[in-house]
Amino acid sequence: MPFLNTIGARASLVAQDRMSTQPNGTSQTMRALLRLRELLLSGEFAPGERMSELPLVDRLGVSRTPLRLALSALEHEGFLRVLPGGGYVVREFTRADIDDAIELRGVLEGTAARFAAERGVSRRELKAMVEITEQTEEFVHRADYESFENYVDLNERFHALLYEAARSPLLMRALDHAISLPFAGPSAFVLAEAELPESRQVLVVAQSHHRSLIDAIERREGTRAESVAREHARLARLNLDIVLKHRDVLDRMPGASLLMLADREADAEESVPSEAST
Repeated sequence: MPFLNTIGARASLVAQDRMSTQPNGTSQTMRALLRLRELLLSGEFAPGERMSELPLVDRLGVSRTPLRLALSALEHEGFLRVLPGGGYVVREFTRADIDDAIELRGVLEGTAARFAAERGVSRRELKAMVEITEQTEEFVHRADYESFENYVDLNERFHALLYEAARSPLLMRALDHAISLPFAGPSAFVLAEAELPESRQVLVVAQSHHRSLIDAIERREGTRAESVAREHARLARLNLDIVLKHRDVLDRMPGASLLMLADREADAEESVPSEAST
């Protein structure tokens, strides 16, 4: 799969580091968490499907305690719902849920940008942001997959630098949670941007936002930096509008199976036999 969900890519790197140094129980929990999130985003489980423990233990090759911890973590992230009698089911996401997640990401990234501007960044940090933006410029106007793979990496690095420049571990944790949901992360729509001309135009706008963010942070203009970052995040809503018109692209995006759309709800109702047909 050429394009990974944002949180999945970042979490995998964190997991590789942690698994080499922490006890086996923690490694099993992290492995179960990463694998379950991957399965959920790839459409292996449908919304409303119960996450039965025993089959998952066999499938993931972990014991029940790490699995339960992983399920609890996914419930906290918003991927699962707790049943009244115990256990978990896969949660569905409405368009309103996605819009809210994108807006929340914008609020948090705006705060990160303001913190970075007001608290100041080092010359090394600013130089790194500039270099990444200059490298990204080379790939923004290309439509081949290799260029977009490079763009994904550079875009992730830019946003990671922005988060780190805020110098707020608490804010970082909140951002990690916000961007874990389908379609909410900075690179969630890269597949669409690779294939759809309308989304590629949005990519050009996003690149200009990165340049404006650097300028605002360098000038210590916190209010401006926050405003640009919030507007930057809202581009994801525009991209979602575009992708919803191209269902062949939407259906291949990570997390698409969890998105409840009006036509899918209608199809589900039609698939239930009526009393007259039984």
